[in-house]
Amino acid sequence: MSRLHEFQRAFGRRIRAASQAPLPAGVPRRRMAVYEELLFNNLRSFLDRCFPVGRACLGEARWTRLCRAFYRDWPCATSWFREIPREFVDYLEAGSGQRLPRWFAELARYEWAELAVDVMDVTQPAGLADGDPVEGFPVVNPALLSLAFQWPVHRIGPASRPRRPAPVHLLVYRDAADEVCFVETSPATARLLALLATGGVSGGEALAHLAHEMGRTPDAAFMDFGRRSLADLRGLGVLLGTTA
Repeated sequence: MSRLHEFQRAFGRRIRAASQAPLPAGVPRRRMAVYEELLFNNLRSFLDRCFPVGRACLGEARWTRLCRAFYRDWPCATSWFREIPREFVDYLEAGSGQRLPRWFAELARYEWAELAVDVMDVTQPAGLADGDPVEGFPVVNPALLSLAFQWPVHRIGPASRPRRPAPVHLLVYRDAADEVCFVETSPATARLLALLATGGVSGGEALAHLAHEMGRTPDAAFMDFGRRSLADLRGLGVLLGTTA
């Protein structure tokens, strides 16, 4: 068994590192190359589909080197294929050791968020009313990610590469038609949603709490602005309705 285990480890090292690792004993080079190419291309296909903007920004040669480094160096904690893109983001955020644009890891997380929300397994609440969002208890869409970035990731592309940070907060969510939507919002609105997501708090209570955190008085003007903001979020599908 020890010889078998050593062979398996050698085979795995070769699969991951290709020509940078020794060929396992007794395995023809041409046959080994079939496994090397098949497995790498399989992993690469998941990354290509999830990160088209990042791929375009780096170019094919640089993107391929990054994918190979991830494949070789990162110990994935899951065997689920659909989790590979999340592992790739973790790899970038942990410090890949590759020379990449400063904004690249955040761009990858932004692109991954679309997949994450698309496959998010949630139970949509039933029995909601389209009631007063201030007096009632607004319900936040459970298929939602609220993400803060230091770079304007939603504007990055091959022809648009930021030179300096520009913080942005984005909501990524799945609407009633199961389409993934992206909305830029303010940190205050993101905080309001976080308060509502805890449950058991009315829209008015959440707004009052937010006002105090901001050093404001929850006067009529502030509450009226908050009511309009809640209505806008309801119209977008970020809020699904209210409970009594």
